[in-house]
Amino acid sequence: MYKKVAVAIIHGMGNQKEGFANETIAKITKIFTEKMKHLVEDPASQLVIQPVLWATVFRDSEENLFNKLVRDNQLNYQGLRSFLINYLGDAIAYQPVETAKHNYEKVHEKIGEGLNNLSKKAGENAPLCVIAHSLGSVMAINYFYDLQFKRHEVTSIINNSSPLEKGDTLTLFYTMGTSLPLWSLRYTNFNRPIHIPSKNLQNYYPGLHGEWLNFYSKNDVLGFPLKPVNENYHAAVDEDRVVMVGNFLTSWNPLCHTAYLTDMRVIEPIVDGLVRTWRQINHL
Repeated sequence: MYKKVAVAIIHGMGNQKEGFANETIAKITKIFTEKMKHLVEDPASQLVIQPVLWATVFRDSEENLFNKLVRDNQLNYQGLRSFLINYLGDAIAYQPVETAKHNYEKVHEKIGEGLNNLSKKAGENAPLCVIAHSLGSVMAINYFYDLQFKRHEVTSIINNSSPLEKGDTLTLFYTMGTSLPLWSLRYTNFNRPIHIPSKNLQNYYPGLHGEWLNFYSKNDVLGFPLKPVNENYHAAVDEDRVVMVGNFLTSWNPLCHTAYLTDMRVIEPIVDGLVRTWRQINHL
């Protein structure tokens, strides 16, 4: 029996809903199948893909805020104000605060639930690939930072016997349109990037290679390269890859920020990493 690869997809800012990753999953599955059909009878079954929907943590509060401040007071530019509340509100609401149950933890619980589902379906030792967009990439980095450097404080792990859920099998990490460099302004010392692959990966798959690719467009005002942040990030990130994402209406302007998860210039290299990982763990 072949070993499977687990894939988590974490969305970015905005009022995302169930099904946000359907097109991404379809494209990944199609290309993976094309590249693997000569090796295995049912290539699609070798990937277990789990979307992580965290927008529900903020949805009700943002809708209530919009109704009370904007709609009830008949403010102008309601569409733009809704955009600002949904997008900027996510980033503000995610900030840790001094309460017993803040949104930072609630978002991380959603990620923990997603990893638990992957562990059940793909196996507790399955290599983990994380695909994260925009603010979701910041959340993913924070999540695995806590697992790698502050595990005793992490409460979002559902099954503590699962290496996958503990981040020990984290192998592939793909960030896109990330604003992480802006978050570095919160710290005087922002020089401790997460380890990709996990330092514990070799305990399960000796010799397995991982990678951290960061995709960004020069037209995306919310997306940045990571290697220039400092020398530690320069060493931790394998590549900052410039991509022209979007269509003829969006690729040349900031609207391209929403296009990464469905653009083949991003999907293709991700699938290459999945194929390479699957072949390595199955010795094919």
